[in-house]
Amino acid sequence: MNKRNLILFGLVAILYIGTGYFQSWNLALNILTVGLLSAIMALGVNMQWGYAGLFNTGIMGFAALGGLAVALVSSPPVPAGWAAGGWGILAGLCFGVAVIIAATQIYKRMAKGKLRNVAMLALLIGGFFAFRELFDPSVEAVEVINSATAGNIGGLGLPSLLAWPVGGLLAAVAAWAIGKISLGLRSDYLAIATLGIAEIIIAVLKNEDWLARGVKNMIGLPRPWPVPYEVDLQQSAAFLDWATRYGFEPVGASSIVVKLVYVALFTVVLAIVVWMSEKALNSPWGRMMRSIRDNEVAAAAMGKDVTRRHLQVFVIGSAVVGFAGAMMTSMDGQLTPGTYNPLRFTFLIWVMVIVGGSGNNWGAVLGGLLIGWLWLIVESLGPGVMSVLTYGMSDGWLKAHLVDSAQNMRLLTLGVILLLVLRFSPRGLIPEK
Repeated sequence: MNKRNLILFGLVAILYIGTGYFQSWNLALNILTVGLLSAIMALGVNMQWGYAGLFNTGIMGFAALGGLAVALVSSPPVPAGWAAGGWGILAGLCFGVAVIIAATQIYKRMAKGKLRNVAMLALLIGGFFAFRELFDPSVEAVEVINSATAGNIGGLGLPSLLAWPVGGLLAAVAAWAIGKISLGLRSDYLAIATLGIAEIIIAVLKNEDWLARGVKNMIGLPRPWPVPYEVDLQQSAAFLDWATRYGFEPVGASSIVVKLVYVALFTVVLAIVVWMSEKALNSPWGRMMRSIRDNEVAAAAMGKDVTRRHLQVFVIGSAVVGFAGAMMTSMDGQLTPGTYNPLRFTFLIWVMVIVGGSGNNWGAVLGGLLIGWLWLIVESLGPGVMSVLTYGMSDGWLKAHLVDSAQNMRLLTLGVILLLVLRFSPRGLIPEK
Protein backbone atom coordinates (compact mmCIF):
# COMPACT_ATOMS: atom_id res chain seq x y z
CA MET A 1 0.00 0.00 0.00
CA ASN A 2 1.51 3.34 -1.05
CA LYS A 3 1.82 6.54 0.95
CA ARG A 4 -1.27 8.16 -0.57
CA ASN A 5 -3.47 5.22 0.39
CA LEU A 6 -2.10 5.24 3.94
CA ILE A 7 -2.94 8.94 4.21
CA LEU A 8 -6.51 8.26 3.03
CA PHE A 9 -7.00 5.49 5.60
CA GLY A 10 -5.43 7.75 8.24
CA LEU A 11 -7.93 10.52 7.44
CA VAL A 12 -10.81 8.07 7.77
CA ALA A 13 -9.39 6.92 11.11
CA ILE A 14 -9.32 10.56 12.25
CA LEU A 15 -13.02 10.84 11.41
CA TYR A 16 -13.84 7.93 13.72
CA ILE A 17 -11.53 9.16 16.47
CA GLY A 18 -13.00 12.66 16.21
CA THR A 19 -16.50 11.22 16.50
CA GLY A 20 -15.53 9.45 19.70
CA TYR A 21 -13.72 12.46 21.14
CA PHE A 22 -16.30 15.14 20.31
CA GLN A 23 -19.51 13.09 20.56
CA SER A 24 -19.28 9.66 22.20
CA TRP A 25 -17.11 6.57 21.93
CA ASN A 26 -20.23 4.43 21.96
CA LEU A 27 -21.43 6.20 18.82
CA ALA A 28 -18.01 5.98 17.16
CA LEU A 29 -17.71 2.25 17.82
CA ASN A 30 -21.27 1.63 16.66
CA ILE A 31 -20.53 3.41 13.38
CA LEU A 32 -17.27 1.49 13.05
CA THR A 33 -19.02 -1.89 13.36
CA VAL A 34 -21.44 -0.88 10.60
CA GLY A 35 -18.53 0.41 8.52
CA LEU A 36 -16.67 -2.88 8.85
CA LEU A 37 -19.72 -4.90 7.82
CA SER A 38 -20.34 -2.54 4.91
CA ALA A 39 -16.70 -2.93 3.82
CA ILE A 40 -17.13 -6.71 3.68
CA MET A 41 -20.28 -6.33 1.54
CA ALA A 42 -18.45 -3.85 -0.68
CA LEU A 43 -15.68 -6.40 -1.19
CA GLY A 44 -18.27 -8.93 -2.38
CA VAL A 45 -19.76 -6.46 -4.85
CA ASN A 46 -16.28 -5.41 -5.95
CA MET A 47 -15.54 -9.03 -6.89
CA GLN A 48 -18.56 -9.05 -9.17
CA TRP A 49 -18.26 -5.58 -10.69
CA GLY A 50 -14.57 -4.75 -10.29
CA TYR A 51 -13.28 -8.18 -11.34
CA ALA A 52 -15.85 -9.22 -13.92
CA GLY A 53 -18.11 -6.25 -14.73
CA LEU A 54 -21.28 -7.95 -13.43
CA PHE A 55 -23.99 -5.47 -12.40
CA ASN A 56 -25.73 -6.89 -9.33
CA THR A 57 -28.71 -4.85 -8.12
CA GLY A 58 -29.93 -7.49 -5.67
CA ILE A 59 -27.45 -7.01 -2.84
CA MET A 60 -30.35 -6.50 -0.46
CA GLY A 61 -31.71 -10.00 -1.15
CA PHE A 62 -28.37 -11.74 -0.56
CA ALA A 63 -27.89 -9.84 2.72
CA ALA A 64 -31.41 -10.85 3.78
CA LEU A 65 -30.63 -14.52 3.08
CA GLY A 66 -27.65 -14.17 5.41
CA GLY A 67 -29.95 -12.79 8.08
CA LEU A 68 -32.41 -15.63 7.51
CA ALA A 69 -29.60 -18.13 8.07
CA VAL A 70 -29.06 -16.75 11.57
CA ALA A 71 -32.75 -17.19 12.40
CA LEU A 72 -32.79 -20.76 11.04
CA VAL A 73 -29.52 -21.87 12.61
CA SER A 74 -29.20 -20.10 15.95
CA SER A 75 -32.77 -19.49 17.15
CA PRO A 76 -34.21 -22.20 19.43
CA PRO A 77 -36.65 -24.69 17.88
CA VAL A 78 -40.37 -24.40 18.61
CA PRO A 79 -41.51 -27.94 19.54
CA ALA A 80 -45.21 -27.07 19.31
CA GLY A 81 -44.71 -25.72 15.80
CA TRP A 82 -42.91 -28.84 14.67
CA ALA A 83 -45.58 -31.06 16.22
CA ALA A 84 -48.40 -29.08 14.57
CA GLY A 85 -47.05 -29.04 11.02
CA GLY A 86 -43.29 -28.64 10.87
CA TRP A 87 -42.73 -32.04 9.33
CA GLY A 88 -45.51 -31.43 6.82
CA ILE A 89 -43.81 -28.18 5.76
CA LEU A 90 -40.52 -30.02 5.36
CA ALA A 91 -42.20 -32.77 3.32
CA GLY A 92 -43.88 -30.17 1.11
CA LEU A 93 -40.59 -28.38 0.44
CA CYS A 94 -38.86 -31.66 -0.41
CA PHE A 95 -41.69 -32.53 -2.77
CA GLY A 96 -41.38 -29.14 -4.48
CA VAL A 97 -37.65 -29.63 -4.98
CA ALA A 98 -38.31 -33.11 -6.39
CA VAL A 99 -40.78 -31.67 -8.91
CA ILE A 100 -38.23 -29.08 -10.07
CA ILE A 101 -35.54 -31.76 -10.43
CA ALA A 102 -37.92 -33.99 -12.38
CA ALA A 103 -38.81 -31.10 -14.70
CA THR A 104 -35.14 -30.39 -15.41
CA GLN A 105 -34.54 -34.06 -16.18
CA ILE A 106 -37.44 -34.10 -18.63
CA TYR A 107 -36.04 -30.99 -20.30
CA LYS A 108 -32.59 -32.55 -20.62
CA ARG A 109 -33.52 -36.11 -21.61
CA MET A 110 -36.53 -35.73 -23.87
CA ALA A 111 -36.17 -34.57 -27.45
CA LYS A 112 -37.14 -31.02 -28.18
CA GLY A 113 -40.71 -30.77 -29.34
CA LYS A 114 -44.37 -30.64 -28.44
CA LEU A 115 -44.29 -33.84 -26.36
CA ARG A 116 -41.56 -32.46 -24.08
CA ASN A 117 -43.45 -29.22 -23.59
CA VAL A 118 -46.67 -31.04 -22.72
CA ALA A 119 -44.87 -33.37 -20.28
CA MET A 120 -43.16 -30.49 -18.50
CA LEU A 121 -46.36 -28.45 -18.35
CA ALA A 122 -48.32 -31.38 -16.90
CA LEU A 123 -45.62 -32.10 -14.33
CA LEU A 124 -45.28 -28.49 -13.21
CA ILE A 125 -49.02 -27.79 -12.99
CA GLY A 126 -49.81 -31.07 -11.27
CA GLY A 127 -46.81 -30.72 -9.01
CA PHE A 128 -47.82 -27.19 -8.02
CA PHE A 129 -51.30 -28.23 -6.89
CA ALA A 130 -49.95 -31.29 -5.08
CA PHE A 131 -47.35 -29.10 -3.37
CA ARG A 132 -50.03 -26.69 -2.16
CA GLU A 133 -52.08 -29.59 -0.80
CA LEU A 134 -49.12 -30.75 1.27
CA PHE A 135 -47.72 -27.36 2.21
CA ASP A 136 -50.65 -25.03 2.98
CA PRO A 137 -52.42 -27.04 5.74
CA SER A 138 -49.13 -27.50 7.59
CA VAL A 139 -48.32 -23.78 7.35
CA GLU A 140 -51.74 -22.83 8.71
CA ALA A 141 -51.34 -25.28 11.60
CA VAL A 142 -47.93 -23.86 12.54
CA GLU A 143 -48.84 -20.17 12.29
CA VAL A 144 -51.75 -20.43 14.73
CA ILE A 145 -49.56 -21.91 17.48
CA ASN A 146 -48.98 -19.08 19.96
CA SER A 147 -48.79 -16.55 17.15
CA ALA A 148 -48.11 -13.63 19.53
CA THR A 149 -44.67 -14.97 20.46
CA ALA A 150 -43.99 -17.81 18.01
CA GLY A 151 -46.12 -19.02 15.09
CA ASN A 152 -43.05 -20.54 13.47
CA ILE A 153 -40.96 -23.69 13.61
CA GLY A 154 -37.85 -21.99 14.99
CA GLY A 155 -34.26 -22.89 14.24
CA LEU A 156 -31.66 -25.43 15.26
CA GLY A 157 -30.43 -23.70 18.42
CA LEU A 158 -26.78 -23.84 17.28
CA PRO A 159 -24.07 -21.21 17.95
CA SER A 160 -24.48 -18.01 15.98
CA LEU A 161 -21.00 -18.27 14.47
CA LEU A 162 -22.12 -21.38 12.56
CA ALA A 163 -24.86 -19.33 10.90
CA TRP A 164 -22.36 -17.05 9.16
CA PRO A 165 -21.07 -19.63 6.64
CA VAL A 166 -24.63 -20.92 6.24
CA GLY A 167 -25.67 -17.38 5.28
CA GLY A 168 -22.93 -17.35 2.68
CA LEU A 169 -24.10 -20.74 1.41
CA LEU A 170 -27.75 -19.64 1.06
CA ALA A 171 -26.68 -16.53 -0.85
CA ALA A 172 -24.38 -18.63 -3.06
CA VAL A 173 -27.20 -21.07 -3.93
CA ALA A 174 -29.52 -18.20 -4.83
CA ALA A 175 -26.76 -16.57 -6.92
CA TRP A 176 -26.13 -19.86 -8.73
CA ALA A 177 -29.83 -20.18 -9.62
CA ILE A 178 -29.99 -16.57 -10.86
CA GLY A 179 -26.72 -16.86 -12.73
CA LYS A 180 -27.65 -20.10 -14.50
CA ILE A 181 -30.67 -18.30 -15.97
CA SER A 182 -29.31 -14.80 -16.58
CA LEU A 183 -25.59 -15.02 -17.25
CA GLY A 184 -24.65 -15.50 -20.84
CA LEU A 185 -27.48 -13.23 -21.93
CA ARG A 186 -27.31 -9.44 -22.22
CA SER A 187 -25.75 -7.77 -19.18
CA ASP A 188 -28.89 -5.80 -18.29
CA TYR A 189 -30.79 -9.08 -17.78
CA LEU A 190 -28.65 -9.82 -14.73
CA ALA A 191 -29.49 -6.45 -13.20
CA ILE A 192 -33.21 -7.03 -13.77
CA ALA A 193 -33.09 -10.60 -12.45
CA THR A 194 -31.15 -9.75 -9.28
CA LEU A 195 -33.43 -6.80 -8.49
CA GLY A 196 -36.54 -8.92 -8.95
CA ILE A 197 -35.24 -11.88 -6.97
CA ALA A 198 -34.20 -9.58 -4.11
CA GLU A 199 -37.73 -8.20 -3.87
CA ILE A 200 -39.13 -11.75 -3.96
CA ILE A 201 -36.84 -12.81 -1.11
CA ILE A 202 -37.97 -9.86 1.03
CA ALA A 203 -41.63 -10.59 0.20
CA VAL A 204 -41.19 -14.20 1.31
CA LEU A 205 -39.54 -13.14 4.57
CA LYS A 206 -42.37 -10.70 5.28
CA ASN A 207 -45.26 -13.04 4.47
CA GLU A 208 -44.13 -16.55 5.47
CA ASP A 209 -44.61 -16.36 9.24
CA TRP A 210 -43.75 -20.03 9.74
CA LEU A 211 -40.22 -19.35 8.48
CA ALA A 212 -39.05 -16.42 10.62
CA ARG A 213 -42.23 -14.81 11.99
CA GLY A 214 -42.56 -12.44 9.04
CA VAL A 215 -43.19 -8.79 9.94
CA LYS A 216 -43.61 -9.80 13.58
CA ASN A 217 -39.81 -10.05 13.55
CA MET A 218 -37.55 -12.67 15.05
CA ILE A 219 -36.03 -11.24 18.24
CA GLY A 220 -33.68 -12.54 20.91
CA LEU A 221 -31.21 -14.15 18.49
CA PRO A 222 -28.02 -15.14 20.35
CA ARG A 223 -24.81 -13.20 19.97
CA PRO A 224 -21.75 -14.80 18.42
CA TRP A 225 -18.95 -16.08 20.59
CA PRO A 226 -17.06 -14.44 22.32
CA VAL A 227 -19.28 -11.33 22.52
CA PRO A 228 -20.64 -10.92 26.08
CA TYR A 229 -23.92 -9.36 27.15
CA GLU A 230 -23.88 -5.99 28.89
CA VAL A 231 -26.02 -7.32 31.76
CA ASP A 232 -23.58 -10.15 32.41
CA LEU A 233 -20.68 -7.70 32.54
CA GLN A 234 -22.56 -5.42 34.91
CA GLN A 235 -23.18 -8.36 37.23
CA SER A 236 -19.54 -9.47 37.13
CA ALA A 237 -17.59 -8.53 40.25
CA ALA A 238 -14.31 -8.51 38.30
CA PHE A 239 -15.69 -6.13 35.67
CA LEU A 240 -17.21 -3.81 38.28
CA ASP A 241 -13.91 -3.75 40.17
CA TRP A 242 -12.03 -2.93 36.94
CA ALA A 243 -14.50 -0.16 36.02
CA THR A 244 -14.31 1.36 39.50
CA ARG A 245 -10.52 1.22 39.57
CA TYR A 246 -10.18 3.16 36.33
CA GLY A 247 -13.08 5.53 36.96
CA PHE A 248 -15.50 4.20 34.34
CA GLU A 249 -19.26 4.19 34.70
CA PRO A 250 -20.25 0.47 34.60
CA VAL A 251 -23.23 0.77 32.22
CA GLY A 252 -21.39 2.86 29.63
CA ALA A 253 -18.20 0.83 30.01
CA SER A 254 -20.03 -2.47 29.44
CA SER A 255 -21.52 -1.14 26.20
CA ILE A 256 -18.11 0.01 24.99
CA VAL A 257 -16.48 -3.33 25.84
CA VAL A 258 -19.17 -5.22 23.89
CA LYS A 259 -18.67 -2.97 20.85
CA LEU A 260 -14.89 -3.38 21.07
CA VAL A 261 -15.30 -7.15 20.95
CA TYR A 262 -17.55 -6.81 17.88
CA VAL A 263 -14.99 -4.52 16.24
CA ALA A 264 -12.19 -7.02 16.90
CA LEU A 265 -14.27 -9.94 15.58
CA PHE A 266 -15.40 -8.10 12.44
CA THR A 267 -11.88 -6.81 11.80
CA VAL A 268 -10.57 -10.37 11.79
CA VAL A 269 -13.21 -11.42 9.26
CA LEU A 270 -12.53 -8.35 7.12
CA ALA A 271 -8.79 -9.03 7.17
CA ILE A 272 -9.35 -12.63 6.05
CA VAL A 273 -11.67 -11.56 3.21
CA VAL A 274 -9.21 -8.87 2.06
CA TRP A 275 -6.30 -11.32 2.16
CA MET A 276 -8.20 -13.92 0.16
CA SER A 277 -9.45 -11.27 -2.29
CA GLU A 278 -5.94 -9.95 -2.88
CA LYS A 279 -4.60 -13.46 -3.43
CA ALA A 280 -7.37 -14.17 -5.93
CA LEU A 281 -7.01 -10.84 -7.75
CA ASN A 282 -3.26 -11.21 -8.21
CA SER A 283 -3.45 -14.85 -9.26
CA PRO A 284 -3.79 -16.18 -12.84
CA TRP A 285 -7.51 -16.55 -12.09
CA GLY A 286 -7.77 -12.85 -11.24
CA ARG A 287 -5.91 -11.77 -14.36
CA MET A 288 -8.18 -14.00 -16.42
CA MET A 289 -11.30 -12.44 -14.85
CA ARG A 290 -10.08 -8.93 -15.65
CA SER A 291 -9.28 -9.93 -19.22
CA ILE A 292 -12.83 -11.26 -19.59
CA ARG A 293 -14.18 -8.02 -18.12
CA ASP A 294 -12.17 -5.89 -20.53
CA ASN A 295 -12.93 -7.89 -23.67
CA GLU A 296 -15.27 -10.87 -23.55
CA VAL A 297 -14.95 -11.58 -27.24
CA ALA A 298 -11.17 -11.78 -27.14
CA ALA A 299 -11.24 -13.94 -23.99
CA ALA A 300 -13.73 -16.34 -25.60
CA ALA A 301 -11.54 -16.49 -28.71
CA MET A 302 -8.66 -17.56 -26.45
CA GLY A 303 -10.71 -20.53 -25.22
CA LYS A 304 -12.06 -19.10 -21.96
CA ASP A 305 -15.55 -20.17 -20.86
CA VAL A 306 -16.89 -16.66 -20.18
CA THR A 307 -20.32 -17.69 -18.87
CA ARG A 308 -18.85 -20.25 -16.47
CA ARG A 309 -16.32 -17.77 -15.08
CA HIS A 310 -19.01 -15.12 -14.70
CA LEU A 311 -21.15 -17.59 -12.77
CA GLN A 312 -18.17 -18.49 -10.59
CA VAL A 313 -17.34 -14.94 -9.54
CA PHE A 314 -21.02 -14.03 -9.16
CA VAL A 315 -21.54 -16.89 -6.71
CA ILE A 316 -18.38 -16.02 -4.74
CA GLY A 317 -19.26 -12.33 -4.44
CA SER A 318 -22.84 -13.09 -3.39
CA ALA A 319 -21.59 -15.54 -0.76
CA VAL A 320 -19.45 -12.77 0.76
CA VAL A 321 -22.49 -10.47 0.90
CA GLY A 322 -24.58 -13.23 2.52
CA PHE A 323 -21.84 -13.88 5.06
CA ALA A 324 -21.80 -10.19 6.01
CA GLY A 325 -25.60 -10.15 6.17
CA ALA A 326 -25.49 -12.99 8.71
CA MET A 327 -22.89 -11.09 10.75
CA MET A 328 -25.13 -8.01 10.82
CA THR A 329 -28.18 -9.96 12.01
CA SER A 330 -26.11 -11.65 14.72
CA MET A 331 -24.96 -8.24 15.93
CA ASP A 332 -28.49 -6.80 15.90
CA GLY A 333 -29.90 -9.85 17.70
CA GLN A 334 -33.05 -9.77 15.56
CA LEU A 335 -34.28 -10.38 12.05
CA THR A 336 -36.55 -7.55 10.86
CA PRO A 337 -37.51 -7.97 7.19
CA GLY A 338 -38.90 -4.43 7.04
CA THR A 339 -35.42 -2.94 7.46
CA TYR A 340 -34.14 -4.45 4.22
CA ASN A 341 -34.51 -1.77 1.57
CA PRO A 342 -32.61 -1.08 -1.66
CA LEU A 343 -31.33 2.30 -0.46
CA ARG A 344 -29.41 0.85 2.46
CA PHE A 345 -28.41 -2.56 1.14
CA THR A 346 -27.95 -1.95 -2.58
CA PHE A 347 -27.49 1.70 -3.50
CA LEU A 348 -25.29 2.49 -0.48
CA ILE A 349 -22.98 -0.47 -1.10
CA TRP A 350 -22.62 0.57 -4.75
CA VAL A 351 -21.67 4.10 -3.65
CA MET A 352 -18.98 2.58 -1.42
CA VAL A 353 -17.51 0.59 -4.30
CA ILE A 354 -17.59 3.52 -6.73
CA VAL A 355 -16.19 6.07 -4.29
CA GLY A 356 -13.49 3.71 -3.00
CA GLY A 357 -12.44 2.51 -6.45
CA SER A 358 -13.96 -0.45 -8.27
CA GLY A 359 -11.51 -3.23 -9.06
CA ASN A 360 -9.36 -2.41 -6.03
CA ASN A 361 -9.97 -4.36 -2.81
CA TRP A 362 -8.44 -1.68 -0.59
CA GLY A 363 -10.61 0.89 -2.35
CA ALA A 364 -13.72 -1.11 -1.46
CA VAL A 365 -12.61 -1.21 2.18
CA LEU A 366 -11.93 2.52 2.23
CA GLY A 367 -15.28 3.25 0.59
CA GLY A 368 -17.09 1.04 3.10
CA LEU A 369 -15.51 2.77 6.10
CA LEU A 370 -15.90 6.30 4.71
CA ILE A 371 -19.45 6.08 3.38
CA GLY A 372 -20.51 3.99 6.39
CA TRP A 373 -19.32 6.84 8.63
CA LEU A 374 -21.03 9.50 6.51
CA TRP A 375 -24.31 7.59 6.36
CA LEU A 376 -24.68 7.47 10.15
CA ILE A 377 -22.89 10.61 11.30
CA VAL A 378 -24.89 12.92 9.03
CA GLU A 379 -28.09 11.57 10.58
CA SER A 380 -26.65 12.36 14.01
CA LEU A 381 -25.24 15.80 13.15
CA GLY A 382 -28.02 16.85 10.77
CA PRO A 383 -30.39 18.48 13.28
CA GLY A 384 -27.56 20.45 14.89
CA VAL A 385 -26.20 21.66 11.54
CA MET A 386 -29.68 22.63 10.35
CA SER A 387 -30.34 24.50 13.60
CA VAL A 388 -27.23 26.58 12.93
CA LEU A 389 -28.21 27.20 9.30
CA THR A 390 -31.73 28.29 10.29
CA TYR A 391 -30.62 30.36 13.29
CA GLY A 392 -31.65 33.66 11.69
CA MET A 393 -35.08 32.42 10.62
CA SER A 394 -38.16 33.28 12.61
CA ASP A 395 -39.85 30.45 14.44
CA GLY A 396 -42.55 28.79 12.41
CA TRP A 397 -43.55 25.74 10.44
CA LEU A 398 -40.78 26.12 7.85
CA LYS A 399 -37.97 26.26 10.39
CA ALA A 400 -39.46 23.36 12.35
CA HIS A 401 -39.85 21.32 9.17
CA LEU A 402 -36.24 21.94 8.10
CA VAL A 403 -34.87 20.92 11.49
CA ASP A 404 -37.12 17.84 11.75
CA SER A 405 -36.14 16.71 8.22
CA ALA A 406 -32.42 17.24 8.76
CA GLN A 407 -31.74 13.49 8.84
CA ASN A 408 -32.45 13.44 5.10
CA MET A 409 -29.35 15.57 4.61
CA ARG A 410 -27.40 12.32 4.41
CA LEU A 411 -28.96 11.63 1.01
CA LEU A 412 -27.82 15.06 -0.18
CA THR A 413 -24.39 14.52 1.37
CA LEU A 414 -23.91 11.15 -0.32
CA GLY A 415 -25.00 12.59 -3.65
CA VAL A 416 -22.54 15.47 -3.35
CA ILE A 417 -19.68 13.14 -2.33
CA LEU A 418 -20.44 10.81 -5.25
CA LEU A 419 -20.52 13.69 -7.74
CA LEU A 420 -17.25 15.14 -6.43
CA VAL A 421 -15.47 11.79 -6.65
CA LEU A 422 -16.79 11.11 -10.15
CA ARG A 423 -15.70 14.60 -11.24
CA PHE A 424 -12.21 14.74 -9.74
CA SER A 425 -11.34 11.04 -9.32
CA PRO A 426 -13.59 9.08 -11.71
CA ARG A 427 -11.77 5.81 -10.97
CA GLY A 428 -12.32 6.18 -7.21
CA LEU A 429 -10.17 7.30 -4.32
CA ILE A 430 -7.93 4.21 -4.71
CA PRO A 431 -8.04 3.34 -8.42
CA GLU A 432 -7.45 -0.11 -9.80
CA LYS A 433 -3.80 -0.76 -10.58
